[in-house]
Amino acid sequence: MSGTWDADEPEEPVRIGPAGWIRVIWRGLLVGTVVFGGLGVLLLLRLIERPLHGVQRPWTPYVTQTVCRVALMLMGLRLTVHGQQMRHHGAIVANHSSWLDIFVLNSRKNIYFVSKSEVAGWPGIGWLARATGTLFIRRDPREARAQTQLFESRLLAGHKLLFFPEGTSTDGLRVLPFKSTLYEAFFAKNLKHKIWLQPVTLVYHAPKGESLRFYGWWGDMDFGSHLLKTLAARRQGWIELIYHAPLRVDDFPNRKSLARATEDSVRETHKNSLENQ
Repeated sequence: MSGTWDADEPEEPVRIGPAGWIRVIWRGLLVGTVVFGGLGVLLLLRLIERPLHGVQRPWTPYVTQTVCRVALMLMGLRLTVHGQQMRHHGAIVANHSSWLDIFVLNSRKNIYFVSKSEVAGWPGIGWLARATGTLFIRRDPREARAQTQLFESRLLAGHKLLFFPEGTSTDGLRVLPFKSTLYEAFFAKNLKHKIWLQPVTLVYHAPKGESLRFYGWWGDMDFGSHLLKTLAARRQGWIELIYHAPLRVDDFPNRKSLARATEDSVRETHKNSLENQ
């Protein structure tokens, strides 16, 4: 499935039985301890890392990576990885299906997310995002030049930035058209000949007997309810993480052609994976 869709499609109601609540409490306590305990370690380590290395973060991303791997394991989610991670300077672009994407993508690679500015104010998630070096941007054309300069400084410092070109999360069964606006930053004079983009596909496979949209988080879905449903699952599904061949920016004439190439890679792989499950 692809293209346009109705983000207000109704979600399945969350029904949790007694055994499910036991799993929620047990998994929730373990995951919460790991995530916020890891945050504490990261912040303490950053007190030493910042004065020594400035914008560079040679240590703390490994704390984030470890926390995310352990959190997925505690939730019972199995992750299968295909392809090779990019070693070039550059950015990662991926489809967006769920808040779980953050854990999945962080668990295998030291990356820094590019997120809309509103996320910085979200309780819990906002704190974690700021601590892990997320780059917050406003979707305002008047700030395009400043954002490009910010991208340049982070990319030239060796940071791997990751953004979701769809601009929103989906139900996990489709890939929306990639918006090309943010791609323009990669064609800046100081970046174009040095930067690569790696498309990445995320595919969620629902637990047996559950809706195929089980892990999708979209529209006005409540985060708390979706989290409870995920933690309560007796048997979890699994996730595929597919790294595609990196694309050199200066092999493309403009942002739209580059966006289309990354979208085509992600869309075709996502479609084939769901059809062959």
